[in-house]
Parts: sequence; structure tokens; C-alpha cells
Amino acid sequence: MNCNLLLFSPTGGTKNAAKHLCSTLSDAVRTIDLTDAAFEGKELPAADGEMAVIAMPSYGGRVPALATERLKLVHTDGMPCVLLCVYGNRAYEDTLAEMEDLAKACGFTVVAAVAAVAEHSIMHQYAAGRPDVADQKKLRSFGTMINEKLAGGQFGMNAVIPGNRPYKKGGGVPLVPKATVDCVSCGLCAKRCPAGAISPENVKTADPKKCIACMRCVTECPHKARKVNELMVSAAAMAIKKACSVRKECELYI
Repeated sequence: MNCNLLLFSPTGGTKNAAKHLCSTLSDAVRTIDLTDAAFEGKELPAADGEMAVIAMPSYGGRVPALATERLKLVHTDGMPCVLLCVYGNRAYEDTLAEMEDLAKACGFTVVAAVAAVAEHSIMHQYAAGRPDVADQKKLRSFGTMINEKLAGGQFGMNAVIPGNRPYKKGGGVPLVPKATVDCVSCGLCAKRCPAGAISPENVKTADPKKCIACMRCVTECPHKARKVNELMVSAAAMAIKKACSVRKECELYI
């Protein structure tokens, strides 16, 4: 079966989890990059042998608003899809439920949903090194189980995807990265920013009204010259320490 991977992964954690899930779902994976600031939409004909994986991170228990905007530009007519929510070991709360609603609104038929853990994109001490070997094995096994379901012509959901409707209120601490003295104004951060929040003419900071705190600019800066306020990060880390202290495992709803 051919797999269309609709991917929103600014720092690579979601992409890594999706790689292992998709490895046993399909030998042919076509990636549609929803972090591309130039993304204008995609039509996906629901043909035999075609399916999709929608892979997104959870930001504060919700789908990132920018990812929502991009996914709404994708349309199909009943293509089966798998939802993959990736979070930093705190909680994914209403993310999968929101993804389910978005996918259905785009015309997808949801056949399974997966929650996976990856290293936190801001507070790296949480879920460090994940998805680890155990996670990778479990995600591949999930892919095999989903494949067996699709091969048997089963396209309905037996499990209830968790989450609340209405969803929890979005938002959080506005952690907008800024350049340090090591910045050489190469412009890579502006070029790669999913939200177009960094001006090529002034890369020292980002527009707080556009920035989604995805940390791509921090991750990809070749000079390690972008950072967020360390005091704010420390305070945020303390606030979620208890919730992140117990290892969460990958989950499958099918």
C-alpha cells in the first residue's frame, strides 16, 4: 500500500516517530511537508492501494494552530488514514481528538490513531533520546497491526479516540527564540521558519504574533546562535516536572 505522510515536524521528533510507524505500513512513503511556509494545499484521490498518515506534535495538549491551517488545505474523498500524535512525555490531552475531527473534515476515513513520545522540543531533559529502541519496536508493531486491518478491508474504528470536545483552551508560555552574539545573520532560520516569523532583513528575533515556539530555528542554526529565555524555560520545566516524571508509553487505538 502506498502511504502519503502528511507531516508537521519542525524539530524532527515527529518525523522520527513517523519513520518507524510507516516502515511497516508501506514500502512507498511520499512525504507532504506541512511545515513548508510555501505549502498551498494538496488533493489526494482516494484510489485503491493509497492511504495516509497524518503526523503532528502536541503543543500544550492541542494541535499546533499552524498545522491546523495547513491540514485544512488538504482534501480527499474517503482515503483511509492513520493519526499519529507525538508529545514530550507530559500529556497529549485533546490532540488526537482534534486531529480526528480535522482529518474527517478533510475527507479522510480514520482507521487508527497512535500516540507516541519523543524528546521534548524545548525541555530536552524530558523524554531524552526518545523514541528509543523500545518505542521504535512498538511503533513498527503498530504499523503491522494497522496493515493487517487494512488488508482485511476493515476501515471502521473499534476503539474510541481519547480527548474532550470542546477542546482545552490553547496557549502557553510565549517562548520566542532570539539570536545570541554568535549569530552571523546567515538567514537559514528565516528560510526554514514554518511560520514565516523571522524576517530575512532582521534575523535577530522573531515576530511574536507569528512565532509558534516550534524551536526549528534553535534546532537548525548551524552556529547554535538562537535561544529562548532560560529563566522562562526553567520555570516551565518545573511546572511540568511531576507530569513528566513517569515514563509514558506509545498507544494504539484501532
